[in-house]
Amino acid sequence: MSEATNATIRGAAKYGEEADNPNEDIWIFGYGSLVWKADFPFEEKRTGYIKGFLRRFYQNSIDHRGTEERPGRVVTLIHSADPESKVWGMGYRIGAKDKLQVLQHLDHREKNGYERHCVSFYPYPWSTEQLNDPQSILLYVATQDNPSFAGQSDTLEQIAEQILASVGQSGRNPEYVYRLAEAMRQLYPGERDDHLFELEKLLQMRDPLAAVQRKPEPACEGDGNRSELSKEG
Repeated sequence: MSEATNATIRGAAKYGEEADNPNEDIWIFGYGSLVWKADFPFEEKRTGYIKGFLRRFYQNSIDHRGTEERPGRVVTLIHSADPESKVWGMGYRIGAKDKLQVLQHLDHREKNGYERHCVSFYPYPWSTEQLNDPQSILLYVATQDNPSFAGQSDTLEQIAEQILASVGQSGRNPEYVYRLAEAMRQLYPGERDDHLFELEKLLQMRDPLAAVQRKPEPACEGDGNRSELSKEG
């Protein structure tokens, strides 16, 4: 067994018995691009939210949505002063047979300053076909001392200007914002995410390509149980 595999197992055990037990499934929470497109195998997905966090564009992206010379911006989570504050996203149940592969993949994908944490996931809306009780779930949060953490002092206007000028291996940085905002409106109509929606408005006013038609993404179409692999950041 490789050292990378051993490291993944140690990390998984730190954040929940399910990750350490080879016979148990685990859940992964997506709050950025994973909301609309997962790049790993999963058994089912479930809409819902976590509590006590805020979604913010406080992380630089030097690969997926930018470069080292011109970083883009992607979301991370910061703790909220309000323990009832909600971040809406997508929960994915990973089968026991796939979880080691998926955790290795996500650890590599989120290597630019993100760490794994375990929180409670609240499925919503109620469903007769899927779980409804709160569920332990793993997520990735960018640490504030990582080299790509952009800080919390920039205004939305400054963040928008940085995003407009950035493009990476997964495409234009503004597209990341548009996709996320569209997914939030489609999956959670009426729910507010002022930081995201205000940033979207600023970009749309300044981006000459904002009106270009975007193709629908699988996670917003009810795409069965398995996603196609992608490099989406």
